[in-house]
Amino acid sequence: MAELVYPPVVGAARTVFKALDLKFDISGAENIPRRGGAVLVSNHIGYLDFVFAGLAARPAKRLVRFMAKESVFRHKVSGPLMRAMKHIPVDRAQGMHAYKHALSALRSGEIIGVFPEATISESFTLKNFKSGAARLAQEAGVPLVPLALWGTQRLWTKGHKRDLGRNHFPITIRVGEPVEADPAEPAEKITDRLRSRVQDLLEAAQRAYPVRPKGPEDTWWIPAHLGGTAPAARGA
Repeated sequence: MAELVYPPVVGAARTVFKALDLKFDISGAENIPRRGGAVLVSNHIGYLDFVFAGLAARPAKRLVRFMAKESVFRHKVSGPLMRAMKHIPVDRAQGMHAYKHALSALRSGEIIGVFPEATISESFTLKNFKSGAARLAQEAGVPLVPLALWGTQRLWTKGHKRDLGRNHFPITIRVGEPVEADPAEPAEKITDRLRSRVQDLLEAAQRAYPVRPKGPEDTWWIPAHLGGTAPAARGA
């Protein structure tokens, strides 16, 4: 059922991207394994990040099963699609069920997508990573693939209205080399190393981003440490 639904949804999304005239810059897609299980780990700055992170796997002809909040699966429109595409609902009160579901999918050769910050970062900087992605990779015996997104916050993010007009927004995606998850290494250390990789990729994506704010009123999507007016990261 998943393969009957997922490819047409991807095709529809690409048609929408073309209609919006989004400008994609994807580098490192060759780091997505062409076969076998892997945990794809991305930063989280917008509501559509799972769509764009999944797009990075298309050159490898892979479909990513994302772990997403259970509430998304209750929505009358997104819910049936998410279930049909075999994405994995996460109920934070019963997280072990989602963990076991993801572990089974990894062992069967699937790519599982994880946002280890758990929620959107309103500062557009990396929050602390939870260790679940590392533990999944360790237990399943699969690599972690780091990924960074930039520009997706301009389309739709927390605290801002959707902007899905034909604005020619650039979307920059950087995929890094796989990170091995040695079962003998503490999951927390792997997580720290993974976060550092994603941070490097995020900075590379920001440097490569081809546009800057149009004026003072357009600085909301730039982190404070880069001179923008996004909220400062907590603890900064």
